[in-house]
Amino acid sequence: MAVAFLAAGGAFFALWFWLFPLWLGFRVDLAGAAHWRWLAAIPSVLGFSVVLRCVWDFAWTGRGTPAPFAPPQRLVVVGFYRYVRNPIYVGGAAGWLGLWVVLGHASWTVAVIAVAAMLGVYLFVVFYEEPTLRKKFGADYEEYCRNVPRWCPRVTGWQKPQ
Repeated sequence: MAVAFLAAGGAFFALWFWLFPLWLGFRVDLAGAAHWRWLAAIPSVLGFSVVLRCVWDFAWTGRGTPAPFAPPQRLVVVGFYRYVRNPIYVGGAAGWLGLWVVLGHASWTVAVIAVAAMLGVYLFVVFYEEPTLRKKFGADYEEYCRNVPRWCPRVTGWQKPQ
């Protein structure tokens, strides 16, 4: 399983950082000040790494996936989920924003699209995801919500009292 996870992770990064940019005709200009854009690869790689780790936690701990059609069977409160309730969305946002900067496609249009996407994610989380999790996991999820913020990570990881 670990080998499959590493292979899938490598394919994921290759897809976003190599194949998609080539297919979409994006080139990274390394002349002049543009070479500083590569610094945005750091939050991008870290953000997408958070997403991959969370998918792993869903499979290993939750016995499911982040997808609504194959949800976890157990509440996932490990890894990054100890710090923030929605690390996949937070990590994905950091990953995409960094990727747009690296590829030189950060603009007001991209910013407006990003804000619209964040609003859509917020509405999805508040009106579908959280009510569904409350119904499925009850008091455990309520306690988790009281102790772990939705978007802005805690400084220390939450540990459910024994």
